[in-house]
Amino acid sequence: MLLELQVKNLALIEQAQVEFGEGLNILTGETGAGKSIIIGSVNMALGGKASRDIIRQGADSAFVQLLFSVDTKEQQEALKALEIQPGEENTLIISRRITPSRSMAKINDEMVTTAKLKQVTSLLIDLHGQHEHQSLIHIHKHLEILDAYAKNQVSPWKEKISEEYNNYQDLKKRLSSMEGGQEERLREADFCRFEIESIEQAALREGEEEELTARYRKLSYSQKIMESLSEVYQALENEEIARAVRSVDQVADFDEELKPIRDQIYDVEALMNELRYSVKEYMDHEFFDEGEFQQITARLDVIHGLQAKYGGTVSKIFQVLEEKKKRLEELEHFDEIRTELEQNLEESKNQLEAFSAKLSEIRKSAGKELAERMKESLIDLNFLDVEFIMEFRRLKDYTKEGFDEAEFLISTNPGEPVKPLKSVASGGELSRIMLAIKTVLADTDEVPTLIFDEIDTGISGRTAQMVSQKLNAIGKNHQVICITHLPQIASMADSHFEIEKSVQKGKTATRIHRLNKEESVYELARLLGGAKITEAVLENAREMKELAERSK
Repeated sequence: MLLELQVKNLALIEQAQVEFGEGLNILTGETGAGKSIIIGSVNMALGGKASRDIIRQGADSAFVQLLFSVDTKEQQEALKALEIQPGEENTLIISRRITPSRSMAKINDEMVTTAKLKQVTSLLIDLHGQHEHQSLIHIHKHLEILDAYAKNQVSPWKEKISEEYNNYQDLKKRLSSMEGGQEERLREADFCRFEIESIEQAALREGEEEELTARYRKLSYSQKIMESLSEVYQALENEEIARAVRSVDQVADFDEELKPIRDQIYDVEALMNELRYSVKEYMDHEFFDEGEFQQITARLDVIHGLQAKYGGTVSKIFQVLEEKKKRLEELEHFDEIRTELEQNLEESKNQLEAFSAKLSEIRKSAGKELAERMKESLIDLNFLDVEFIMEFRRLKDYTKEGFDEAEFLISTNPGEPVKPLKSVASGGELSRIMLAIKTVLADTDEVPTLIFDEIDTGISGRTAQMVSQKLNAIGKNHQVICITHLPQIASMADSHFEIEKSVQKGKTATRIHRLNKEESVYELARLLGGAKITEAVLENAREMKELAERSK
């Protein structure tokens, strides 16, 4: 459950903190007050796109933080699988900061990627945006909804199909690579042998290039090295240090304090003699070998040539060598391997057909059940004489999710045949259909928090009342957060929040606060009465609130 939302310096919001409750949480406010900013801030914290333009003018960054309680063992296990551990009292803090140059997401103060953030938050919250119902016009969404409804039944089969599908595609790809005439295969085999031989004859070993490069560099600069060392040797033969030793020897016995200085000069002289010996020894034993230099140059040319052709490292060249050997074996045993691949492909296809057929059978059974429940839910949402079915078609080829294509069909008028949603439903009807879907899925959905942004689009009157009852029903088993303009829906609130915009110190600011019972009644009156709120409107609002509480 979402316990708390904190927002700082986001668009019109300088600072806001909201503590949500269980059941149905309603957010209302004047048009333009910033209701969409609140939902936008939640979406941003969930890993949605966030533009730098959303940072409040004059601020360095925008910040959103969500505090969740993770109470069920199932949620805790799911989070553990993602290597996320809830904190004290099984809480989880998710935050996101947007700066002009970057975006940073954290879970319990640990930096995470946006992909990881979305994985985690998908277990905690489901946000239904203003235009999400438009996704219902896309057929692929329908199968996705069905699979979500029957996920415990379909998930094991989808996993089997996905694994077999990858094997099937790999076999098809390998068979496709074996196309071509015999003459072409013979040419390729000859070329493979040539490449294998060139790599094997090179007798490469790990680390050889680094060793040779170091020796090549040394030999390349051997003349420069000798010239420099010669100068060093000449400098070390300087008589000045010997004169210094003689001079201090002559006076050291006259003053005890000179003896440490004499010892230091002795040490310097010994060190210089040792250094001169080391330099001389190096110069006597090191010399430029033209033959060795040519051998190293030729060997490096071979190594670099193979690297340029097959890969930048010896390990990559060895990998290519194994691939070439494998390909040569395929070419030399072409007929046997192709026959074996064809048999394996046929077996994989049969397996894929069997898995997909089983999944299709499960889907069709679940689809009938889903359609019946959808019909009941739609009737509750004031769709009278509605017909709702799910039609299945077989795709031409297999996919990672089987061979099914499924589509919702609906008729909202008696005697009219069922048709695709996009051909029948208006924007308001699509919104109610999506609510019906959310209601049906709520029984199987383990996500504890559902957010609806203006689910009331295109509805009013009795339909609005029925939508409010449906939201209240969902709120029995889930936390629901809903933005609305309709008093019928707002009256059902277990917790009612008002979003308002004001001017403070010459700047426009949005704030959100929880309403008590009387304040909630007054807000209902504003939704009912518009600009002028009379005593009659207030009484109507009070009655609406009391009726809602009794119906709950």
